[in-house]
Amino acid sequence: MNRRELVGRIGASVVASTVAFHTAFAASRREVAITMDDLALHGGDESVLRARNDSILRALREHSIKAAIFVTGANVDSPFGAEMLQAWNDAGHMLCNHTYSHRNCETTEFAEYTADILRCEQILRAYPRFRRFFRFPYLKEGKTAAQRDAVRRFLAEHGYRNGAVTIDASDWYVDDRLVKRLAQDPDAATGGYRDFYLQHILDRSNYYDDVSRRALGRSVRHTLLVHHNVLNGLFLGDILDQYVKQGWTPIDAEHAYADPVFRQNPDVVPAGDSLVLAIGVASGKVKRDRWPSEDGEYEAPAMDRLGL
Repeated sequence: MNRRELVGRIGASVVASTVAFHTAFAASRREVAITMDDLALHGGDESVLRARNDSILRALREHSIKAAIFVTGANVDSPFGAEMLQAWNDAGHMLCNHTYSHRNCETTEFAEYTADILRCEQILRAYPRFRRFFRFPYLKEGKTAAQRDAVRRFLAEHGYRNGAVTIDASDWYVDDRLVKRLAQDPDAATGGYRDFYLQHILDRSNYYDDVSRRALGRSVRHTLLVHHNVLNGLFLGDILDQYVKQGWTPIDAEHAYADPVFRQNPDVVPAGDSLVLAIGVASGKVKRDRWPSEDGEYEAPAMDRLGL
């Protein structure tokens, strides 16, 4: 073997090793964006609510990411609500539509439901960070194909994209139990709720990432569903810290929604749920093992055992 052949073989080996490394890295990469529902402003006076909102925004700022807030219009249709919405806008987060009244698509007449979408838009369109993404309350997109497709057509006609969730969770249920405990005892320890919440999000994240890999052969840019509530006012920063420790990369919501997976409209009924799960079910690669996929009933026994 002459020198040129030796150099060529070494070079080819280096290239092959580099490609293999980057392929393996891409396959193992897990990214997640925070998408938050409701912008709920209740459960305290304005100082309490402002502090909760500031805490959530601080957690996002400290991790250098921009989230998407899916706004229920009735929650911000006041001077104080406008102030809170302005804070999200000024921090550079996406402001998105979650209807005005948080009605269930499955149980609401089409005309009433779509009017509620447009009513929320009237509030949001004044803000520069308004983006035409819509999230169905309760993730209910229609119990029949006809109902599902009628709303899909309406959204497309009005320039909206589905603000779909890939990682669904039941933070709302943990929050409900935490709030009830604090109502009974304002000085109650909250560490157990924190630990349970962290484990719950870790479990759900790993589960839906596995679904994504089975359904699509890759880990998508995930969108985690959480809510604007007491729980996340206390522990959103811990959730983000845990993601980093577990090897996940927190990313901006707008970057997540650039993933082509969010252009898919899986043909499943009832429609809704996690997007990657719906894609997996529609393709036959994943079985839906429970319905609804996430609900308080699944978390209640463990929380009961822990006295939470």
